[in-house]
Amino acid sequence: MFSMLDGLTGTKTPRPPQPGVWAPMPTFFLPDTEELGEPRMCTVLLRYVLTWKTNIPTFRRHMVSMAEKKMGIVVGGSMGEAHHCTPAERILLVQEARQALDAADMTDVPILAGTGMGSTKATIELTREAVNAGADAALVIASGYYAGAIAGDRKALKKFWMDVCEKSPIPVMIYNYPGASGGINLDSDVIEEIGREAPNSCGVKLTCGDVGKLTRICATVAVPSFAQLHPRDTQTPFLVLGGFADFLVPSVFARGHGAIMGLGNISPRVLVRCWELAQEALRDPTALEAAQQLQDLAARGDRTIALAGISGTKELLNRLYGYGGAPRRPLLPLSATEGQELWDHENVRALLNVEMELEAEAQRVHEKQ
Repeated sequence: MFSMLDGLTGTKTPRPPQPGVWAPMPTFFLPDTEELGEPRMCTVLLRYVLTWKTNIPTFRRHMVSMAEKKMGIVVGGSMGEAHHCTPAERILLVQEARQALDAADMTDVPILAGTGMGSTKATIELTREAVNAGADAALVIASGYYAGAIAGDRKALKKFWMDVCEKSPIPVMIYNYPGASGGINLDSDVIEEIGREAPNSCGVKLTCGDVGKLTRICATVAVPSFAQLHPRDTQTPFLVLGGFADFLVPSVFARGHGAIMGLGNISPRVLVRCWELAQEALRDPTALEAAQQLQDLAARGDRTIALAGISGTKELLNRLYGYGGAPRRPLLPLSATEGQELWDHENVRALLNVEMELEAEAQRVHEKQ
């Protein structure tokens, strides 16, 4: 009998996450069943299901396209509707991501896999399974189910990430997203303490939108003395990443390391160019104006699209590329009217116009090579 473990790539060569801009991959479901695929036979460990009719090729195609455009890859994050996926589905997506990248000759591209679960034990177990599927680092959010009990318990919150870091065979990134964790919102002191005391921690994603917190953390972890006093198990500094596109350029000047943004699925060229120009502006101030112009577009577009949620991102993917589909219920797709309003919104049009210009420019460069 076929085993889902057959062909799992594992992680033989370390591929730690690096500074830059990252896109959390959406999960694409079959339209009639909301499944990743239709089951054919049960397999390994009473958990995994081999599938035949799937939307996995769409997932693989989109992810490779993002990686080709220099976006980092996150699988099983909030944009990927991880909370609405089974553990088996989440592992399958990591496996397919690694295989797709390897097949596209992008074996050096790391995969950051969302592995947060309800308990510390379940989170560690899923993280270990993700390693076997090809994950290079784990993005871990706290469960919000018992937020009433632990949101104000600094000791419990810190111990959660310390325990996961200790037991994880791959680096662990803290995912601070109050909107998806029952309001749990780590302060900068706790995040810095984890960074100092857990050598297997590799950074934090701040989807709290607190730019002051980002600046404070960078002031601690992004200076040379931090790395000297607190050496890491990972081959990368403790990364401080934003969770939106609206502070990308300023974060560079605060010593930030980039961002993980759902907008990356819609405008990867704009965000990569914005990041590159911001980096250049550190050395050459004349690049700052161009970086700010793209930052303005991204900030306005990000807010407009973020207000439409996962459904809005999938609606735009449908219109841009012919795939995206609907989210898994209870999330609902946008209505026809809502979808048209989003598509026609001046912030979206302005952003996509520049995205298309940069895409055409990239195609011209490619054709000359």
